Amino acid sequence: MQQRIALGLTLLVGVAIGATAIEGLHAQAKPPTYVVIPILKITDAEAFKPVLEKGPAAAKASGGTFIIRTDKTTPLDGTPPQRLVVIKFDSVEQAQAWHNSALQKEVDAIRAKTTQSLSFIVEGMPQ
Repeated sequence: MQQRIALGLTLLVGVAIGATAIEGLHAQAKPPTYVVIPILKITDAEAFKPVLEKGPAAAKASGGTFIIRTDKTTPLDGTPPQRLVVIKFDSVEQAQAWHNSALQKEVDAIRAKTTQSLSFIVEGMPQ
C-alpha cells in the first residue's frame, strides 16, 4: 500500500516539475520587440550629429541592441528613408521604458528638430 502512495506522489511531483519546465520554455519563447525609426529626411545634418552619439547610449542603457543603423539603402519600390534604425528589445515594456527614458527623450527632441522621421514599436516573430 505504501508503495502505491509513494508511486502516486512521485507521479504528481513529476507532473509538477514537467509543467514548470514547460512554462519556463514558453516564457523563453517570447518574441522580441523592435523599435523602427525611418528617418525620411535629415533637414539639419550638423545639428543631427548628437543623435549619432547619444542614441546608442540610450538604447544600451535600456537593454536595447541595434540591429540596423545605416544610411545605405537600395530602393526596390518607392523612395527609401535617408536613414534607417532598428533596435531590438526583449519586450514591448522594455521598448516603452527606453522611449520614456530621459536620455532617449533628449535624443528624440533633437531628432524631431533636425529630421522628418517617425518611430514605432513592432512585435517580432517567436524564435
